[in-house]
Amino acid sequence: SFLKSDCAVMIPKTSDGRVLFAVPWHNKVVVGTTDTLMESADTEPVALEREIRFILDTAGKYLTRAPERSDVLSVFAGLRPLAAPRNEGKKTKEISRSHKLIREKSGLITIIGGKWTTYRKMAQDTLDYAIRYMHIPTRECVTEHYPVHGSRPNPDFSDPLYVYGTDADEIRALTVSLPEMSERLHPQYAFTKGEVTWIVRNEMARTLEDVLARRLRILFMDARAAVQMAPAVVAILAKERGKDGAWQAAQLNDFNRVASNYMLN
Repeated sequence: SFLKSDCAVMIPKTSDGRVLFAVPWHNKVVVGTTDTLMESADTEPVALEREIRFILDTAGKYLTRAPERSDVLSVFAGLRPLAAPRNEGKKTKEISRSHKLIREKSGLITIIGGKWTTYRKMAQDTLDYAIRYMHIPTRECVTEHYPVHGSRPNPDFSDPLYVYGTDADEIRALTVSLPEMSERLHPQYAFTKGEVTWIVRNEMARTLEDVLARRLRILFMDARAAVQMAPAVVAILAKERGKDGAWQAAQLNDFNRVASNYMLN
């Protein structure tokens, strides 16, 4: 394969005119994306079969070995709210991903569109808009160069805990405090009981899905591994939050139902 651990690849021309990306992420490669108009929202969007086939077929034209369904460790989809133009018939891939600000006669300011990678700029534009039209005190935005919590210059990307920045030191201290804290949750991944314990205590994780999807991200990297880790993780959650066996069983059932959508048969 031409993919390296330190580079992303863009395929500019595909069968339907979209670009396709292959992005290294935590020793995996994320390949996508597709763009399908949905008529209604769903709390748990599921990738369509034609989307999966399109990605596999297109990637196969550029890899030294065409990927098979069995190579896919996780498949996931999301909904993007686009600020669509009034004219009908415009394809979703042609709609701008930019955000738009709207001011109602009542003075209400609404922001629509945008994306996660521009959330800071979206917030700045909204406040600047409010300063301009709502006559609130003028202040210069300071977030453009404001470091986020835990920011550490020149992180060591070979360290499994580098994503925590300066908080990694606290996790290491907890991990060595008790022998069981250093136990791995899966033989193929570096996640430990100590890491999950710290997450529950410090990152407001409330559910099993919080930990495995939105904290460790293992659901997006390897869905079957996430399911295998789930019993140990929910036991830690229950202990830290004072929950009983019925709560643990319900959490496992809910998570396994969600995780089933991330696996290819």
